[in-house]
Amino acid sequence: MRSLLRTPMTPMMAPLVRDSALVWLASGVVGLSFGAISVAGGLPVWVPVVMSLVVYAGSAQFSAVGVLLAGGGPLAAAATGLLLNTRTAAFSLAVSDVLGGRGRLARLLGAHLVTDETVAFTLAQPDPVRRRAAFWVNGLGLFAAWNTGVLVGALAGTALGDTATYGLDAAFPAVLVALVLPTLRTDARVRRCALLGAAVALAVTPAVPAGVPVLLALAGLVRYGRKEASA
Repeated sequence: MRSLLRTPMTPMMAPLVRDSALVWLASGVVGLSFGAISVAGGLPVWVPVVMSLVVYAGSAQFSAVGVLLAGGGPLAAAATGLLLNTRTAAFSLAVSDVLGGRGRLARLLGAHLVTDETVAFTLAQPDPVRRRAAFWVNGLGLFAAWNTGVLVGALAGTALGDTATYGLDAAFPAVLVALVLPTLRTDARVRRCALLGAAVALAVTPAVPAGVPVLLALAGLVRYGRKEASA
């Protein structure tokens, strides 16, 4: 963490914060929706708040709460969340150079901050120094924004009405598209793998539970690995 305060990184902090702001805003809005939906469905305020601090995984949290509100038990909810969160194993490998060589506490915190948005934002940076700074700036800000949104939404409870009418679920996908577009434009191999993953996700969507298509879309990474090996 001290490396973020060193002089060489100072000039890049302002643009990184500026570029991260949209991601933070989207995170806070969707977190607000999650907190409100959880409490409106009958869960106590502390459940979404503690879950967001400890689990910190939007799609997994929505799925787990959906299972609970549908009458499923805690074990079923936890299994659903774990299944959806297995994709972060691949994300962690993608940013391993950012966390490598640091203290155990820093690596533990960094692992907790690994999300779709933070990894996409980090990999969009042009060099290792900017990637390291981008990971911590975006990751810490995202964690704060998400948990603040969840707390506000949970306290608001049913006052927000039907949160689905606001289209809040579209905020994160829109941000992710904006983050990955530059890489898709410049790297043909990534583009081909992304198309394969998207095709797999679309094909299985009618047959599998919500959230699983995203996990199965990781099949596109197999093609990228083969391309790397043959290079």
